[in-house]
Amino acid sequence: MISPDINAIREQVSLALIEDLGGELNAHNDITANLIDESENATATIITREHCVICGIAWVEQAFALIDESLELVWQVKDGDTVEADTTLLTLTGSARAILTAERVALNFLQTLSATATVTASYAKLLAGSNTKILDTRKTLPGLRMAQKYAVHCGGGQNHRIGLFDAFLIKENHIFSCGSIEKAISRAKEMKPGKPVEVEVESLEELQQALLAGADIVMLDNFTNEQIQKAVALTQGQCKLEVSGNITDERLSSLATLGVDYISSGALTKNVKAIDLSLRVNLA
Repeated sequence: MISPDINAIREQVSLALIEDLGGELNAHNDITANLIDESENATATIITREHCVICGIAWVEQAFALIDESLELVWQVKDGDTVEADTTLLTLTGSARAILTAERVALNFLQTLSATATVTASYAKLLAGSNTKILDTRKTLPGLRMAQKYAVHCGGGQNHRIGLFDAFLIKENHIFSCGSIEKAISRAKEMKPGKPVEVEVESLEELQQALLAGADIVMLDNFTNEQIQKAVALTQGQCKLEVSGNITDERLSSLATLGVDYISSGALTKNVKAIDLSLRVNLA
């Protein structure tokens, strides 16, 4: 499981604020917020306008703290909570200027990560009662790899490899360049003993080659349900099986009955539609 690293989150949020503030972390660069008297205090609430699974609290906290550490935040939810439309998520009290300066960056992180968690939760629900787990991929938004993988966990999914360093995933071009599935797997095991070795295959013949070569996981790429059934029978538990490609809501439930270990989907992180959130201010 990916756990949030507060220092990494602070740096990530800082970069987003700097982008918003003209190249430096200086709240005085928010020319619109400066229209408000510096002494003006406010109470604000963040609400969701739609059903969602919450993720991103630490990012929101850092966004407001980096602008004004004296702001008071009171959460009504925690990461992983499922909430309905019109639920109040957070109440803030303090400088009206600071609240409005940090608002957009805070909401950007919260609505994006909650979107990932929400999509993941809907997929995980369709697999409920089976032994098949939903996995993410490396198809994350640039710069948000660790954040989105944390969001997948909050939604009830599991993380695939983090990057190119922690597990082998041997695909068509790797196989072609190495010469064969057997050669690629053999080299992987020699180079990094103990690292998981996964191979993507496009046919039952390639699956057989991967099994003989000792793959730890085999990804069945764009297999039909009938082909997947044959692959499960052929494998007989020799390695873990993962299904990828053409993963839709309609297909998930049927895939869960076929006996595969994992289903991976890039849609969890790359096709997300931001959750509709709103921040409302009341002057003190």
